[in-house]
Amino acid sequence: MSALASAVTTDLALLPGFLDPVNLLNSFGTWMLVGLLVVVFIESGLLFPLLPGDSLLFTAGLVAAAKSAEIEPFAPIGVLLVLIPIAAIAGDQVGYLIGARGGTALFKNDDARFFKKRYIDESNAFFVKHGPITIVLARFVPIVRTFAPVVAGAAAMKYRVFVTYNVIGGVLWGAGLTYLGYLLGQIAAIRDNIDLIFLLIVFVSVLPIIVEVSKRILGKRRADADSPT
Repeated sequence: MSALASAVTTDLALLPGFLDPVNLLNSFGTWMLVGLLVVVFIESGLLFPLLPGDSLLFTAGLVAAAKSAEIEPFAPIGVLLVLIPIAAIAGDQVGYLIGARGGTALFKNDDARFFKKRYIDESNAFFVKHGPITIVLARFVPIVRTFAPVVAGAAAMKYRVFVTYNVIGGVLWGAGLTYLGYLLGQIAAIRDNIDLIFLLIVFVSVLPIIVEVSKRILGKRRADADSPT
């Protein structure tokens, strides 16, 4: 995998090491497959969202499609398409249980730095408005996918409903992005511009977060401007 690593890390050097998917995979050495599954599991529901989920899955598929002797796939694509969704689904299940059993304590007030009570109220209203499909959609939004199962558990979403949509989302996200990387990895133009592809993936991944944060900042400024002094 050395050729792939040298091609990508050149233009991704500005990213922290744990956000560079190639660097992260390389750090696991011979345990690359196990490390990949652990990262997917953690990011899916263990309250540690700062991991390159989307780009990591794409990279795994890309490497599985490698035909060069310099880039050795660490697992067949069929194995990845089975194990990655299982890790994603299992992570969300744990996240749901964390929320169901400790959600009230986690989100007990609005003064907390990360787990504000209003997150529960807003998320519950969002679930009511959009239905359980929220669990599926959240899979494709970084950070949100980490907290969505926790919030679902804390908001007392029906477990049977959660499991159903968790499986759907886990398969669509885990197998979908991996297989997309596998398909695109067989196209010469993609392989030759892999560094730009990763930068694009990172940008698209964080774009929804940037939009949401911008909305909140503008909303707060409008509220402050409209409030009587």
